[in-house]
Amino acid sequence: MLARTKENYKWYALSCTTLGALLSVLNSNTLLIALPAIARSLHASMETIIWTLMIYMLAVTVLVPAIGRVADIIGRKKLYVSGFALFTLASLLCGLVQTGGQLVAARFIQAVGGSLMLANSTAIVTDVFPRQQLGRALGINSMVIGAGAVIGPILGGILTAWHWRWVFFFNVPLGIIGTIWAAIQLREIIELPKGQRFDWLGTTIFTIGFTLILLALTFGDMVGWHTTWIVASLVLGSLLMVLFIYIENRVDQPMLDLSLFRRRLLAAAYTSNLLNGIARGAVTFLLIFFFQGIWGIDPLWAGILLTPFALAMMIVAPVSGILSDRYGSRELSSLGLAVSAIGLYGLTRLQVNTSMAVVITWMVVMGLGSGFFFSPNTNAIMGAVSAERRGIAAGTRTMMNNAGMVISIALGLAMTAASMTPAAMQGLFAGTQVGSQGIVIQEFINGLHRAFWLSFIISIVAAIVALMRGHHEVYCRGIGSGSNKA
Repeated sequence: MLARTKENYKWYALSCTTLGALLSVLNSNTLLIALPAIARSLHASMETIIWTLMIYMLAVTVLVPAIGRVADIIGRKKLYVSGFALFTLASLLCGLVQTGGQLVAARFIQAVGGSLMLANSTAIVTDVFPRQQLGRALGINSMVIGAGAVIGPILGGILTAWHWRWVFFFNVPLGIIGTIWAAIQLREIIELPKGQRFDWLGTTIFTIGFTLILLALTFGDMVGWHTTWIVASLVLGSLLMVLFIYIENRVDQPMLDLSLFRRRLLAAAYTSNLLNGIARGAVTFLLIFFFQGIWGIDPLWAGILLTPFALAMMIVAPVSGILSDRYGSRELSSLGLAVSAIGLYGLTRLQVNTSMAVVITWMVVMGLGSGFFFSPNTNAIMGAVSAERRGIAAGTRTMMNNAGMVISIALGLAMTAASMTPAAMQGLFAGTQVGSQGIVIQEFINGLHRAFWLSFIISIVAAIVALMRGHHEVYCRGIGSGSNKA
């Protein structure tokens, strides 16, 4: 009877994390479609709109490692449920704002809630699923994320046609259901180590230093890389990160366990995760510019045109997760990155007169590659750490991916913004710029080519790094350990 209860519980736990993942991705994709309406309604500048997008990503990137460490100390359930509740409350606040500044502040609160969920969801799944089924479970999570990415643009268009505030209000009933469901179903099943302490000094230095670096990378191209505060942020942030590494190597219970990076499998898996974020983070962002600014497609249809990528990922992710349980993650992760590189190479051939079918084909190829990469790579990371370190392992994985996406968007904007007047860029964000007015078309296309070529090269490097993890690795479970192919 007890074994049967445990067997059932893992699926209840997975339902809690998949519901959280679905809510998070729906929020991101519906918001992307609603941004033009928000800009017009709140009379928000392009800088404010960018902050609305980036504050969430920046906050999650900085917060998840620390939250993952806290979860390893006090448990995962209370943090996950609190995150669901805070995300829901913040969604209500986002729908009630009256100014762009208020929206940015509410989005930051929403990001804190999202961080509490993201830092714990993968660890919760890893805690309850046996090693031989972990890839399948993670694949289901990835499939739900893909489904949300497919539905999001369409739902965003419908809700925005009613009123953009419903993009946020829509989250509230789902969030209430998810919070109650998680509070009822989740339980702490891992015995946490005694006498754990939180590394306040290291966490503070990391938060300040990493935030300064990410802010400089995000806004360097917009305000100028030689601007005093950009240079100062990069220098001071880098110095603080060096100090952080020095401290973490000398404290007994660090916020970020740097020993994770000394293991070949984890070092390669984390690095390939970062490189994949850099390679593909800006792709959809830049394609929306192309669809609206060059092809003259309205924001809703521009978003819908991105769904083939998510649809392909949704189909492949659970399959790759199951395959990684059976055959290991090394070859699958590398194959996924190589396939993504093929899709990126196809986008380097993009021209004004390229057919929509060709663009969709290359997006599908990229989606297939991403589906083959994410589940096996996450499986390798989470299966290679002991139970009491899964929180920080999951938080570090999210941090690396998000940091890569921030860097990617910064590089992508830097390579394409030179071809647009400030008014045209503002118009693209606000949805009033349709067509190529204000854009030097060939320079814009050349900028896209440079960005996609860089992404292609980074994907190839990431595929090689993924192969460097080795063939075999010992996977630690909460009790005992075993040897499995990685």
